[in-house]
Amino acid sequence: MTTAGEKLQEARLDKGLTLEDVSKSTKIKVPFLEFIEAGDYSKLPSASYAQGFVKNYTKFLGLSEKEIMAIFRREFDEEKAYRVLPKGFDSSEDFPLSRVRIGQTVFLIFLILMIFFGYILFQYRYAFINPPLRITSPKNLSTVSSSTIKVTGKTDSNSTVYVNKDAVSVDSSGNFEKTIIVFPGKNLIDVKVVNKFSKQSEQKIEVNVKPGP
Repeated sequence: MTTAGEKLQEARLDKGLTLEDVSKSTKIKVPFLEFIEAGDYSKLPSASYAQGFVKNYTKFLGLSEKEIMAIFRREFDEEKAYRVLPKGFDSSEDFPLSRVRIGQTVFLIFLILMIFFGYILFQYRYAFINPPLRITSPKNLSTVSSSTIKVTGKTDSNSTVYVNKDAVSVDSSGNFEKTIIVFPGKNLIDVKVVNKFSKQSEQKIEVNVKPGP
């Protein structure tokens, strides 16, 4: 029995047309036309493409669409042509859905791991860097006329603060303060912060104290 592809090829040759001529007019790629004429429909993108290409090719050549498509349907076994998975795994719905679910699971695991390691890194960041230290008062090179100065600042709440070697308490927000006695003239205030990983930060503040009346 003559196949649909053979009838199309015979009609094309009778009209003196090349595959390139057909391709330019139908916009069907030359390799696809070759597959159609050879009856090798499994090499076309999909069953719907195969049917559409054959129908367009038939119309272009002026053949009977009813006759050619009837032959095409008799010889074209869609299930056989497009079976790409082993039996038991060839559901057109289950396979893509499974891939989507696997992809979502992998992404979720990756996201959880990223959050976990990010949390660990955040918690132990001061094992690698020095603790923060910001002194809000007094300002460096400032001048005061009092015999006492309140030293205030902010650091990591898990660190220990020393003002002139005296330990100072730190609240849960990392704030600290210490009132010290100063003497007329230049006074050097040493503020040091040491965290539990022995990392430390230090600042020295110079304050000029005016003598009293």
